[in-house]
Amino acid sequence: MQSLSTMNAAVLARELDWFALVLEARLTAYFEARDWQLDQLPPPDLARESGPYAGLVREHAMAPEERLVLLLALIPHIRPQALDALFTRNKTFERPFTEFGGWPGKTHGGFLPTCETAVFIAAGADLERRFRMIPLFENDHFFAHRGILRLEHGERAETLFSGALTLSGEYLHLLTSGSRQKPDFSASFPAKLITTPLTWDDLVLAPEVLEEIANIQLWLEKGPALMRDWGLEKAVKPGYRALFYGPPGTGKTLTATLIGANAGVDVYRIDLSMVVSKYIGETEKNLAGVFDQAASKNWVLFFDEADALFGRRTQTSSSNDRHANQEVAYLLQRIEDFPGMVILATNLRANIDEAFARRFQSSIYFPLPDAEQRLQLWRGILDPGQRLAPDVDLEHIAHEYPLAGGAIANVARYAVLRALQRNRDRVAREDLHAGIARERLKEGKAIA
Repeated sequence: MQSLSTMNAAVLARELDWFALVLEARLTAYFEARDWQLDQLPPPDLARESGPYAGLVREHAMAPEERLVLLLALIPHIRPQALDALFTRNKTFERPFTEFGGWPGKTHGGFLPTCETAVFIAAGADLERRFRMIPLFENDHFFAHRGILRLEHGERAETLFSGALTLSGEYLHLLTSGSRQKPDFSASFPAKLITTPLTWDDLVLAPEVLEEIANIQLWLEKGPALMRDWGLEKAVKPGYRALFYGPPGTGKTLTATLIGANAGVDVYRIDLSMVVSKYIGETEKNLAGVFDQAASKNWVLFFDEADALFGRRTQTSSSNDRHANQEVAYLLQRIEDFPGMVILATNLRANIDEAFARRFQSSIYFPLPDAEQRLQLWRGILDPGQRLAPDVDLEHIAHEYPLAGGAIANVARYAVLRALQRNRDRVAREDLHAGIARERLKEGKAIA
């Protein structure tokens, strides 16, 4: 029995053979000044074929022109020589043919297609057929909406069809290996997938916080159905925006991660150090890459220390102030238009611009845990029956020292290391007190 990758390769080989015939027919008709149209050479029938390429074609009921565009974006990766015929030069002017499109690669020696290349092969010089190709490159087409293709224009779009056809990394991986690849953290994608081995049982939160989180989970699970069935689409924008605020270490990041894990969706934390730029327009450009890729996915976008990006706008006394205010306005628009879930986290709610605050569906305060909750955290991290010396009184420690959950985890880690350094197999009272002293010093406090 053939493997899925073998069947997918066979399907692509048939598509590439079809493309070779199409390209040959177009070039022949072009140089002989004959009329020829794409519908004279129908693509292979993939109704009974298996594999991700055939599945994608059937899912979107792709027309021949759409299959041609998708193949053009894929060919430089799998059969670059198939486009070599487009290097033909116009001998009259001693230059490449303008109508063939293409743009130069930095290291790739083959022909890199643009929208103009696709339009030429599909429509030739027929203006009406060329105009029919325009919707394939617009934002509401499934190529863009699903994040399959993107157009790269360099510094600016020079002509209608000048954008380079670029297949997204996710779909390149899918159409070649048969599996979906999650985007890697990079300068072009400044976001990192965050996961945790912990569960809701490991997170200790106040009842009112858990109630608010339950609402978020319900929306993540049933939001689109609620919008449709209850008729909210007319008045309510898609997506969900939540603000988590409170002291450090109170569980904001862990909560966001668990919300995604519970719903079976990925949570990406935006790396603000790679997003924020002093150069005008760069911050918006960096964020646009994340939002554009996430728009077609069911992701949760998590902005930690969000006040660095979403801070209050100021009176415009200089060009820098105007630039900063423009950034905030741009972010407001992108978050409002984002169809998925966005969670912002900050230590101080007052630092968030009021225009954002008004648009949050949930604004949840994460307080420091009380004594009972701290005891629950201590017991969850350090098993009293296994790894604690008899002189440790967790109830006393929990009541005496108002630490956040993150600080308690830091103390436990330090105490275990200290015990190991002293060749002990149990954490003693002095180990915990030494760890607590370190944490309190971080906060500018002395141990009692």
